[in-house]
Amino acid sequence: MRSIVPVHILCFLLTNLDCYSLLCSDNFKILKKNNRMKQPLVSPLDRTATKEAEEMATFYEETLGFTPNSLFTMMHRPRIAAAFLEMNQAVMENKGRLSSTLKRELAYLSSSVKGCRYCEAHTIRAAERYGSSEERMLNLWEYKTHAAFSEAERAVFDLAIAASQVPNAVTQEIAENIRKYWDEGEIVEVMGLGALFGYLNLGNYSMVTALEDPAAFTAATLLLSVTHV
Repeated sequence: MRSIVPVHILCFLLTNLDCYSLLCSDNFKILKKNNRMKQPLVSPLDRTATKEAEEMATFYEETLGFTPNSLFTMMHRPRIAAAFLEMNQAVMENKGRLSSTLKRELAYLSSSVKGCRYCEAHTIRAAERYGSSEERMLNLWEYKTHAAFSEAERAVFDLAIAASQVPNAVTQEIAENIRKYWDEGEIVEVMGLGALFGYLNLGNYSMVTALEDPAAFTAATLLLSVTHV
């Protein structure tokens, strides 16, 4: 039986999923009237195609709850997928004071600036799973003034957002401010996070990666409240 999508969710998807021509899942098929591709450029590799793919699918089913299409698109070239996973683990490793929650919030903001709604849906879902409060998620774009965020967090959000823009918008003021609160290793972590999601944003945006059902439902709930317009 097909799910009925409420009108307010349809409105959100039509107005905010602007990097897709098609939101492709069993429950949603929404076409936008533009020149974007009408289907993903590359189909994800079948989860049972290789031993490596099976192992990866099992891992993500256990940790994320589903297997991400973006990763299985990379699996057409296993070394690229493996390199991505190594980079992801290195970036998300907690060596300093940047928490797992804060990193996912940063990834969401960076993806939002780049316009990749696939990555937005994934990162806001991850932020929730890693403990971001409803108050923080609902006010991420009000971080400059909202009481839920510290001055140190404001500084790191400023850096991540500026670094995600084209052309790059990191100013001397932003640089001086970030150094007040974070050491050089932590700043490298932030830049690593931006680079990682820059790769994901470019790839998923350009290939019109199909959004999985769990992430689609996240987009229709959490992102309805936090999306910056």
